[in-house]
Amino acid sequence: MHWLRSVIPFVTVLCSMPASPGFDAGMPNPPASPTVVTCGILIVDVIDVDDVNESFEAEVVIAASWNDPRLAFDAEKEGTDRKIFQGEYQFAEVYAGWWPQFLFTNQVGAGETKAVTVEVYPDGRVRYLEQRNAEFETPMALQAYPFDTQRLRVSMIPFGNLKHEVLLEVDHRYAEATDDYVRREQNVNVAGWDLQHLELHTDEQYIAAGDDKNYYSRLVATIQLKRRSWQLVWAILFPLVVLVSVIWSIFWIEIDSLADRLNVSFIGVLTIVAYQFVVIENMPRMSYLTFTDTLLLASFLTMAATIPQSLAIHSLVRKGKQGIARKIDRTCRWAFPLAYLLMVGTIVLWYGLT
Repeated sequence: MHWLRSVIPFVTVLCSMPASPGFDAGMPNPPASPTVVTCGILIVDVIDVDDVNESFEAEVVIAASWNDPRLAFDAEKEGTDRKIFQGEYQFAEVYAGWWPQFLFTNQVGAGETKAVTVEVYPDGRVRYLEQRNAEFETPMALQAYPFDTQRLRVSMIPFGNLKHEVLLEVDHRYAEATDDYVRREQNVNVAGWDLQHLELHTDEQYIAAGDDKNYYSRLVATIQLKRRSWQLVWAILFPLVVLVSVIWSIFWIEIDSLADRLNVSFIGVLTIVAYQFVVIENMPRMSYLTFTDTLLLASFLTMAATIPQSLAIHSLVRKGKQGIARKIDRTCRWAFPLAYLLMVGTIVLWYGLT
């Protein structure tokens, strides 16, 4: 035990040393109960919107401020009117004050913190800025695809501090004049989308942890994006309508040419199936039909109906009723387009695209 006798004096000296002058035993805790943190979430850029996984990637800036009297200092004595802590090292190692640990509850993966700054003012006011790149999960309403408008959400809580400890409030500087923000931040636009609106609001979020009822104050930023649909209209929907129109050419083919009529019909049906695969690859697995799905289905049924029509015409020809067969063909020349237009109009009204 001789080693123990040599260590005891050293431990005694360490225990008798005064605490670091920059350390406050109460500093790790919020300065008040609750501590009001006014904050905002700025969407600097939307990098990508993923329809299949119902997520989006964005560059966001967290701006927050609160009062902590424990950090107040004499500006004249310190020789500065504010103390700035920049970068990961100064923030994690030098800054000894309390700060809320902001957590995005709908974030996917770890994300990346690009910059962080803390400013402390003589009266104890603290200003916090952080820029992150992150991917967020958000439910999407794709019923009107490709004429849809999406409301993408970013939810943030002060993780580790319940509502009675830290209360988030929207900073009025970021809550007001969102239309001005939309006009100013044109770089937020991602390819294929237009930024229309931004709003901030606070509520509370319940997180289950065993038998405890944990309620956190939550800040939610919602950006509204409208899809630029014309590229999809010209690439998918317009060729689809043209294809359906081409199929109606069978009503001008000779009534006794069953093979030619069926070939045209089957080519159209197979093309519709190929179109469906193109749409499915760019859509999430949903339990509902989108506008595009319904239009494809109506087009499929319209073209498929030409097959029994041709078979019926052929049956009449074999029975020697060519006059009736030609009359039916002439009627179908306007009846099929009219029925298709009525179906398309009904679909447009059903999805509220007028």
